[in-house]
Amino acid sequence: MKIGILQCDDVQEALQLEFGNYPCMFQNLLNQISNDLTWQVYDVRIGEYPEHLDDCDGYISTGSRYGVNDSLAWLEPLEAFVQKAYRAKKPFVGICFGHQLIAKALGGKVDRSEKGWGAGISFNQIVVQTPWMKPQQNGLDLVVSHQDQVVELPENAQVLAQSSFCLNYMIQIGSSMLGIQGHPEFSRAYSSALTNARRDRIPAHRVREALNSLHADVDDLTMARWILNFLQQ
Repeated sequence: MKIGILQCDDVQEALQLEFGNYPCMFQNLLNQISNDLTWQVYDVRIGEYPEHLDDCDGYISTGSRYGVNDSLAWLEPLEAFVQKAYRAKKPFVGICFGHQLIAKALGGKVDRSEKGWGAGISFNQIVVQTPWMKPQQNGLDLVVSHQDQVVELPENAQVLAQSSFCLNYMIQIGSSMLGIQGHPEFSRAYSSALTNARRDRIPAHRVREALNSLHADVDDLTMARWILNFLQQ
C-alpha cells in the first residue's frame, strides 16, 4: 500500500535530531505494523500535491503548530484537496490539525477550547465500535498537544471516541474520512520534550499534569493498526 503524507509543519529544529520530522514519525510507527508500505511526502505548505488522487492508496494529514482558522495562503487549497478526496471516497486520515482540517473542510466548526491546553496523554472512551477497529478495546489513550477542538461536526459524521475534555476526539465522516485528535506517532519522550519546550505558553499546572500523565501506557500501536485497517477497508 502506498500512503501519501500531507506535511503541514516541521518538528522544531532543536528536537529534530533526536526525534525526526513528522513524516519520519508516521513511517516509523506504521512500519512496525506492516512491512508492505511505500510512502510519498507532499509538503502542502509549498503547494505540493499528488497529480492524481489515485497516485496513493490513501492519505494522512499531519499535525501543525498552525490552526485551521489561521489566515494562511496554503490552507484553502488544502481544504479543497480534502473535499476532493471526500467526494472521491479516497481513504484519508487526519491527525490533530489534520483531524480539525477535515471537520472544517466538510462543514464543521473548529474553535479554541475554553478548557485550555491538551498535553501529555489523553484518556478516552470508545463510544462506537466499527469493523476496522480490530483488535477491539474500550479505551483509546494517546499523546496530545492542542488548544483547538472540533466543536461542531459536519454532516454524516459520527463520534467514535471521546472524553470529558474533548467530546469529538475521534470521528468518522462517511466511509472514507477518519479524524483523530491525538498523536499516535508521538512517543512519550517526544511529548515530554515538546511540553517542556512550550512552557512559555502552557500553564504551569497543565505542564505538571501532562508530564505526570506520561507514566501511563499509550495505545499508539493499536491506533496504528486501526489506521491501516481503515485505509485498507
